[in-house]
Amino acid sequence: MPNKSDTLDSTIARIAARQHGVITAKQLSTAGIGRSAITERVGGGRLHRIHRGVYAVGHRGLSLHGRFMAAVLACGEGAALSHGSAAVLWGLLKPLDGPIHVSTPSTSGRKIRRGIHLHRVPSLRAPSLAEPSPSPSSLPIRGGRRGRLLATHRHNIPVTNVSRTIEDLRASSLIPPHLIRRAIRQAELKGYRLEGITTDRTRSDLESAFLALFAAHRIPPPEVNPKLGRYEVDFLWRSQRLVVEADTFTYHRGSVAFEDDHQRDLELRRQGYAVRRFTDEQLEAEPDRVAADIREALS
Repeated sequence: MPNKSDTLDSTIARIAARQHGVITAKQLSTAGIGRSAITERVGGGRLHRIHRGVYAVGHRGLSLHGRFMAAVLACGEGAALSHGSAAVLWGLLKPLDGPIHVSTPSTSGRKIRRGIHLHRVPSLRAPSLAEPSPSPSSLPIRGGRRGRLLATHRHNIPVTNVSRTIEDLRASSLIPPHLIRRAIRQAELKGYRLEGITTDRTRSDLESAFLALFAAHRIPPPEVNPKLGRYEVDFLWRSQRLVVEADTFTYHRGSVAFEDDHQRDLELRRQGYAVRRFTDEQLEAEPDRVAADIREALS
């Protein structure tokens, strides 16, 4: 017959399994494990303190999801992973260096938590939703205008929804613009609905940015949107027979657009033109390399 310790260990393991290997002091207390017992388990290596009031069970080698969950649990009821960390959880960005970002509806409490960047967002408050113990709420978190959903769960981790995540990235200066654009493109590719978000720079805006790049790097100005046979190209250096196309995700996504672009490039090359294609992301992230490539093609 299992003893009391076996029963407690089974309860701890069950809770931690739902939470990527972590558990809170409050959950341990609810399971019948007091402060002295927690201290004893920490000393014996059965619990490992990750944040104040949050422990890893069995070992400290948490997965990325485990670290995300620990950070959210450390910030209290109603907290949700947000900003760049939320973008990573949604698969919109690769893992980022630096602290884990968490938004909380609380307007009081500790401002600094090691390894956590805390954002206070009163609109995340959900007064009508009760958090079932001992696991985080499985219900969406409401807030903002007309009760629009601001947060939900992914992999059982409370997280701001995709639209809110993008809004948070755009409203802060925490992530470079090209990574925000990448996150938006990935959200579209994954089929997420982006409410009220303009998802790509306009074509004219992108062309203006390229023209500014040419001027900054003293590249001779090209013809803009000239006709070459049945095709209209973005930029043309006629005497050097060079065409540069500025690709945006909106105008160049999907298999049909992909095939059209390659057919177009093939035809232009048959007419004796060199074709270079650059994306808006390359323009944002590597302007010097883009300019160097164009300058080499013109030489």
